[in-house]
Amino acid sequence: MRDALVGAAFQLFLERGYEETTVDDIVALAGVGRRSFFRYFPSKEDVVFPDHERCLADMTAFLSEETDTDDPVLRVCDAARLVLRMYAENPTFSVQRYRLTRKVPGLRTYELSVVWRYERALAEYLRGRSAGPGGDTLRADVVAAAVVAAHNNALRSWLRSDGKGDAAEAVDHALGYVHDTFGSSTGEPTDGNPDGTPDETPEDVVVVVSRRGAPMWRVVQEIESAFGRD
Repeated sequence: MRDALVGAAFQLFLERGYEETTVDDIVALAGVGRRSFFRYFPSKEDVVFPDHERCLADMTAFLSEETDTDDPVLRVCDAARLVLRMYAENPTFSVQRYRLTRKVPGLRTYELSVVWRYERALAEYLRGRSAGPGGDTLRADVVAAAVVAAHNNALRSWLRSDGKGDAAEAVDHALGYVHDTFGSSTGEPTDGNPDGTPDETPEDVVVVVSRRGAPMWRVVQEIESAFGRD
């Protein structure tokens, strides 16, 4: 029933447009009543993102599993790959949804709220793994935002290509930047050398100026470009 409603909805969205399609139109094509629709989806927006609740639950469960990892950053990178797997399971549907969300501002806003929930789940895990009292909130938030930005940058490039190419390879490459920057054997930032002696190598200071409201992936891209100009 759930799949039938999603299929009917996207058929109508493609034929008529999102705004022109009503819930009544969807249930009529699916051959069910309105009550059946709202049993699965609280609103018309939710039918566009039918798999995110399950994916978020899978991510939360993955992060809550007991592991012997000493690298929490690697763990959250692996958690982000669960989202990619969800998109890659049905490339045709994922590309159609991407195109639709680009056209409908309300859906873009809804999608951003979903992305924020993923980011919050990653940050909460990292705070729980921090050695500091109450967790290192700032670092957890920064790392979580970087993971989401890197993942989404690669994912959207794949979607813009109509699902061609190796999405997993692109996401792995993007997440590699995050892990190289923030990952460590302890999951905490380190000062000095592994043996405890101070690091005498001068630190590089990079100042990046970006417009207000710029997406995080753009900021990360600008930082990467700055470091690559040596």
